Amino acid sequence: MRKFLVVLDDSRECLNAMRFAAMRASNTGGGVVILSVIPPDEFNHWIGVGEVMREEARERIHAHFEVFAKWMRDRQGVDPELVIREGDIVPEILAQIEADPEVGILVLGAASDRKGPGPIVTQLTRTAGTLPFPITIVPGDMSKEKLEAIT
Repeated sequence: MRKFLVVLDDSRECLNAMRFAAMRASNTGGGVVILSVIPPDEFNHWIGVGEVMREEARERIHAHFEVFAKWMRDRQGVDPELVIREGDIVPEILAQIEADPEVGILVLGAASDRKGPGPIVTQLTRTAGTLPFPITIVPGDMSKEKLEAIT
């Protein structure tokens, strides 16, 4: 089964990437892997404080994931899996793709403001020609209706 890998973060464009991945998976009989990466610099505290903060970050991720997972299950018939990694975002995306041979496409949401498409899109598209997988970039301001039409 081909899986669509999508990154869960706090960005607005994440929503459209989630929608697109779920609709494509539903229409093609695929699956969805939702990856959330906890940056390492969040835990540069004393060991005990860092562990508490790490656990709180995981709880927030699970709560956020459940919102998307419920929509995917109820509306698209797709049961996503959650993967949480710790480290720098781009290396962790690449490591997840390497670790799961069923991942066939990375789906990213692009910001639509003047600052550019966002750091993940910028970093990965610089080397897109050398990556061993395709990337689908979904505009962050694309309407739900347009997303449905193209999937």
